[in-house]
Amino acid sequence: MGLWYTFGIALFAAIGTFLFGFDTGIATTTIAHQSWIDYMDHPSKGLTGAVVAVYIAGEALGALTQTAVGDRLGRLRFMQALCVVVTIGTVIQTASVNIGMFLAGRVLAGYAVGGLVGTVPIYLSEISSPQHRGLIGGISGCGIAFGTMMSNWVGFACSYASYGPTQWRLPLGMQVPWGVILFCGLATFMPDSPRQLLRIGKVDDARREFLKIRRDLDPQSAYEEFALMRAQIEYEVEREVKSYKEIFRLFRHRALVSIAVQTMTSLTGVNVIQYYQTILYKSLGIGPKQILALAGVYGTIAFLSNAITTAFLTDQWGRRKMILTGLGGIVIVEIYAAVMQRQFQNSDNQVGKGFAILGIYLFVVTYCK
Repeated sequence: MGLWYTFGIALFAAIGTFLFGFDTGIATTTIAHQSWIDYMDHPSKGLTGAVVAVYIAGEALGALTQTAVGDRLGRLRFMQALCVVVTIGTVIQTASVNIGMFLAGRVLAGYAVGGLVGTVPIYLSEISSPQHRGLIGGISGCGIAFGTMMSNWVGFACSYASYGPTQWRLPLGMQVPWGVILFCGLATFMPDSPRQLLRIGKVDDARREFLKIRRDLDPQSAYEEFALMRAQIEYEVEREVKSYKEIFRLFRHRALVSIAVQTMTSLTGVNVIQYYQTILYKSLGIGPKQILALAGVYGTIAFLSNAITTAFLTDQWGRRKMILTGLGGIVIVEIYAAVMQRQFQNSDNQVGKGFAILGIYLFVVTYCK
């Protein structure tokens, strides 16, 4: 019972990472629509690139805000504030009448989802039991992949709408309700993090939230596990570092490993392929509707790979082994994809083009692994 309750809460919280995936993915199909290009008065390559760049800049700012403000506001309140910001950002994007307004909406949405994608995994790890932490925490990644998949298929479906703003406004508008839904859940039934409550000295509130989450435990086991968690938190608080300088002085190895892992995931080129895959397909001579369909398949493969990995490998195989094999696979696949793309982008060889597309799909399989 307790696992299923936590699993349900994790799925609902993953709306935050779903928004990240959807808003990230929807840019891929939006900038591919000729109706968007015409409506925005044929923006230059620089402005089209800014659709991606300002969004990522907003994400970075949101992530930094999470580290500075997230603990002080608390998980639920901070995520509620981000829900308001992401709703405003998506409304502005949907209602955009020029490229400047569209970019402003991208910045706001990027800021919000950058904070959410940093907070949701922390929240999930804090409400999950040690035995199922990999499964519950992995749901945040599944939310990203599912959002990307849905955005790509929505963009493809809307390509069949009559030529005009509806082709891109409707997909953008479909983001709006999710921020409101998540806000309502956070304000009503979502449990707060007992670990975070203990950190700020709210022991009774932490105990109440803990018992709500771990309803599978008998009273004695619940008492013992809560006491153990409380002792651990008190130990950590007593030895908590007060500055970034102390982190690198006392925990240099851990800090560098954390930074390296996060940096390497971005340096794999995942953002380049995600955002500009439609341009890669176009360079192979693929038609407009087929391009959007291929992007949909890309998103589907990403989601399935992520879901299978989370369910069957994360806790069983181990994090370190997965990271090392995944990065090794990415290097091999990217070399293959680059060679195939270069070889067949100006060719009439349909089989060769298929192998070039396969390289893009193999990349997302190894990345999501």
